[in-house]
Amino acid sequence: MTDTNMRHTVFTDYCLRVLIFTGARGERLSTIDDISKAYGISRNHLMKVVHRLGQEGYVETIRGRSGGIRLARAPEHINIGELISRVEEDFHLVECFNEKQNHCVLMPACKLNPILHEALEAYFSVLRQYRLSDLLCNRQALETLLYLRDI
Repeated sequence: MTDTNMRHTVFTDYCLRVLIFTGARGERLSTIDDISKAYGISRNHLMKVVHRLGQEGYVETIRGRSGGIRLARAPEHINIGELISRVEEDFHLVECFNEKQNHCVLMPACKLNPILHEALEAYFSVLRQYRLSDLLCNRQALETLLYLRDI
């Protein structure tokens, strides 16, 4: 049986953390090492996360000795619901959400499937109401917690 609990992957969690970190830094460049130290997470994982965020247009990377990363868009232009839907692998809450692996015999008469689809849409409806700027409204506290003033 596959795990069908609804949760974000670690990858999505790290995407959000990278955006919060870089957003709290403003225009100042951040490095993967800075982010890794602040959160205590793997540099290798962060490299994949930053690469994907760059591909999706959320961060820009500056190469070279004085390089680093920063937001590619203003925080008020980064929608949390959009971000999660773009970086999350799937939202297969139950087996029948995955057409390729659906073997549920109840599907032709199931009333649960449309209810779960409605719930998932409500979930994204809430997330689409928020921007990265909403997560950065307490910038001073974030800077203190992430030691950004010392970087």
